[in-house]
Amino acid sequence: MSVKVDTFVGGLDQAAATAAAAKQAGYDGVWTGELSHDPFLPLAVAAPAAKPLDLGTSIVVAFARSPMTVAGTAWDLQAWSGGRFHLGLGSQVRAHIERRFSMPWSHPAPRMREFVLALRAIWASWQDGTPLHFEGDYYSHTLMTPAFNPGPLPGGPPKVLVAAVGTAMTRVAAEVADGLLVHSFTTRRYLNEVTLPVLHDALDKAGRTRAGFEVKYPPFVVTGSTEEEMGQAARAARERIAFYGSTPAYRPVLELHGWGQLQTELHELAGKGEWRAMGDLVDDEVLRAFSVVAPKEELPAALADWLGDAVDRTSIGADLGSPEEAGEVLRAFRAQVTARAHGR
Repeated sequence: MSVKVDTFVGGLDQAAATAAAAKQAGYDGVWTGELSHDPFLPLAVAAPAAKPLDLGTSIVVAFARSPMTVAGTAWDLQAWSGGRFHLGLGSQVRAHIERRFSMPWSHPAPRMREFVLALRAIWASWQDGTPLHFEGDYYSHTLMTPAFNPGPLPGGPPKVLVAAVGTAMTRVAAEVADGLLVHSFTTRRYLNEVTLPVLHDALDKAGRTRAGFEVKYPPFVVTGSTEEEMGQAARAARERIAFYGSTPAYRPVLELHGWGQLQTELHELAGKGEWRAMGDLVDDEVLRAFSVVAPKEELPAALADWLGDAVDRTSIGADLGSPEEAGEVLRAFRAQVTARAHGR
């Protein structure tokens, strides 16, 4: 068994350099998120420097866009990268869709299912010449003229992965996607007791297997070479956990551990804009439930223990130092995964 390890690129100005460093260190892919930068543009810049690494988005906010616009951008990135692009989609939450993106909100799981099916219908019209006739409850695509058809790709369309926390979206991923992006706001217990059982059940009901279906899970990572670095990393992780924990849709993760009241308190502070105070509510027990916490020299073993044989891919957002230092961590991690696979 092997676990692919990715890292993140940020804005356009650093994308190529970060991709080159990631390649030198031995990462398997470079990914972007839709936070303070566009998720697509940095990958276009990074692609030549990253070759032959995979490229991916984790995530693109699907409901802020039309399936047709996403289909076109993903197609271009798949072509530009030589077939190395993974399209990771997420729903976001209602407040952001309506108030940040000024887009309509509706039932997220059925809408995401339809979004992916619409993508596949559009891509089939480009790849195979299948007449475009997709009509659903949320999206309708029935016109494709030659002037707007980019034509087929040698390697075919990109893989589609769907991000999920709740069980409904996990089932959507199993039914229509090529993989599942497990949200970082997922504890090992929630992964083992909720996410993976639901995923396997949904795959089975859809007549599919885990073979060829990719599961990516990037837990929070708290690491460093000194106590000061560990403290800074822990503070950043606490604030990130608090940010996600304030979201009502993610409450079930906390409730599984008996921490439902924490979500209520975080939500109240978020409403007041007290972001710093929110991180103070995340104690060590909560931090360690969501995070791999280990000094850099112990990180490979700790990360291998955390991921086990449950996932195919992960990301390390923490700063592992120079490409040479990061390479040492990656090689040690892969050795740990191999040893565990052979029972050593």
